[in-house]
Amino acid sequence: MTDIVLASASPRRQELLRQIGVQFVQQVAEIDETPRDNESPQAYVTRLALEKARAVHARLGDDGIPVLGADTAVVVDEDILGKPRDRAHAAEMLRRLSGREHRVLSAVALVGKHEASALSESRVRFRPLDEDEIAAYWRTGEPEGKAGGYAVQGIGAIFIERLQGSYSGVMGLPLYETARLLQEFGIRLPGNQDDS
Repeated sequence: MTDIVLASASPRRQELLRQIGVQFVQQVAEIDETPRDNESPQAYVTRLALEKARAVHARLGDDGIPVLGADTAVVVDEDILGKPRDRAHAAEMLRRLSGREHRVLSAVALVGKHEASALSESRVRFRPLDEDEIAAYWRTGEPEGKAGGYAVQGIGAIFIERLQGSYSGVMGLPLYETARLLQEFGIRLPGNQDDS
């Protein structure tokens, strides 16, 4: 039986939902991800998570299955680093992250009979990177399609000196917050069965 519809094409989000025993089907949401003028990074990721879920929910109609949307942003100096456009853009992002701390904001939203959302904030510190490492990392193919140009669950982990917060949130779906929302919508998870 399907618990939810996942409004994402992300293999990482699929993997994380399977990790906590959620049954889902996938429908990709097509939305405009351009930040609005003076929109905070927190408001931006929360809005996108909700818009993705709303778009798929509207397409499906009200069939009783909640739709989960999520969005993740890497933030440095209050600038949102999205997915790199090309090699030069990825290198520019990695140079900005090198030797310093940045924030990773990950929002999750459920849309069904009502709407709810939650936000996870993590802090990640990179060790200093040199130009050869940045070039070699691009050649792995891993930075493409990743917020901030790196993957915490892949080779990019070798750059991370410290992570405070949610590993799954940095990966793209904060499981603590996701589980709380699923329970709010009456979806029982294997690790949270009521023994009474």
